Amino acid sequence: MQVQAYLNFDGRCEEALEFYRKALGAEVSVLMKFKDSPEPCGEGQMPPGTENKVMHSTFRIGESTLMASDCHCKGQAKFEGISLALSPKTVAGAEKAFAALSDGGSVQMPLTKTFWSPSFGLVTDKFGVSWMISATA
Repeated sequence: MQVQAYLNFDGRCEEALEFYRKALGAEVSVLMKFKDSPEPCGEGQMPPGTENKVMHSTFRIGESTLMASDCHCKGQAKFEGISLALSPKTVAGAEKAFAALSDGGSVQMPLTKTFWSPSFGLVTDKFGVSWMISATA
């Protein structure tokens, strides 16, 4: 059994995937838009003009697989009560990821040495996703 995060960007999924590609080297393996669905999807429930929005995507960051979509495309994505934990192998990797994710976002705790990590910090990216970055060595 596996547990994987499924992020709902509520209309900004494709933009978020491109951001994570540049910031973290994410690799998108599946990208299906609502218009590509073999069956009508969300008829009467989706705002007009959402046919080019992401119905489902799968992407990898390092060794982890995540999924994402635009969900109901209402532009009200909320990522509350959850953080994604990123564990770069080096302090330099943590610094690079932290800088990239904080671009357009907000820093909750700058990178600092802790008793469990040589470099740990908290940042919320420009999409509202909270990240805990903790170098492993």
